[in-house]
Amino acid sequence: MDIYFLFFASFGVIVFGLSKGGFPGPISMLAVPIMSFAMSPLKAAGILLPLLLVMDVIALYLYWNKWDMKLLKIIIPSSIIGIVIGGITFQYTSENQIRLLVGIIAILFVLISIYQKNSSLLNPTKSKGVFWSGVAGYTSFLIHAGNPPINFYVLPLKLDKLTYLGTMTMTFFVINFVKIFPYYYFNLLAPSNLKVSFLLFPLAAISVVIGFYIQKFISEKLFFNIVYILLFVSGFKLIFDAI
Repeated sequence: MDIYFLFFASFGVIVFGLSKGGFPGPISMLAVPIMSFAMSPLKAAGILLPLLLVMDVIALYLYWNKWDMKLLKIIIPSSIIGIVIGGITFQYTSENQIRLLVGIIAILFVLISIYQKNSSLLNPTKSKGVFWSGVAGYTSFLIHAGNPPINFYVLPLKLDKLTYLGTMTMTFFVINFVKIFPYYYFNLLAPSNLKVSFLLFPLAAISVVIGFYIQKFISEKLFFNIVYILLFVSGFKLIFDAI
C-alpha cells in the first residue's frame, strides 16, 4: 500500500461514513468510483463492506427506533432477493453495465421529480416498493450503490428527516449483513482486503459521528434538496465512469 492508494481508500471511507451519519445519502455513491482511481472496483467493494457494517452499527445506535417498520417489511425481503440475484449473476455482469443503470436511474428520478411532481411514475405503491428495493439489493451487492433505486420509492413518500434516515440505516444494515456471505464466497473478503479495512476503521467510525452532527444543522427542506442535487451529480459520475 502506498500513499496514493491510502488517499483514495480513505476518501471513499470518509464519504460513506458522512452519509451513514446522516449527511445526504447519495453522496455515498461516490465512494466506489473515487476508490477506483487507485484500485479495481471489486477490491474497493471488498474493502468497504466490513467498514460499512461498522458504520451501520454506529448509525443504528444514533437513529435507534427512528425507522418505519411498515416500510421495512416491504423493503428488506425484496432487497435480499436482489442480493441473491446479484450473487447468482455476479460472474456474468459487467461493473460498467451496473454503473450505467444506476446512473440513469438517479438522473431520471431527479428530472421526473422536478418537472413532473404529480407523475404516476413517482406515485409510491407497494409494488413499486418491491421492485425498487429488489433493484437496490442487486446494485448494492455489486458496487454498494443501493441508494438511487431505493430513493425512487422512499423519497416520494415524503417522510420526515429522522424517519427517512432511520429507515435507510436499518435497510442498509440488513443488506450489508446479508452481503457478507456471497462476498466471502467470491473471495472479496480476502485477508489483503481485510487488512486495509482494519487500517481504515478509525476513519469509518469518526466520519459517521461527524455526519450525524452535520445533519442536525441542516433543515429538512435543505436536506432533501441536497439529496436531489447529489443524486443528480452521482448519476452523471457513474455514467461517465461506465462509458
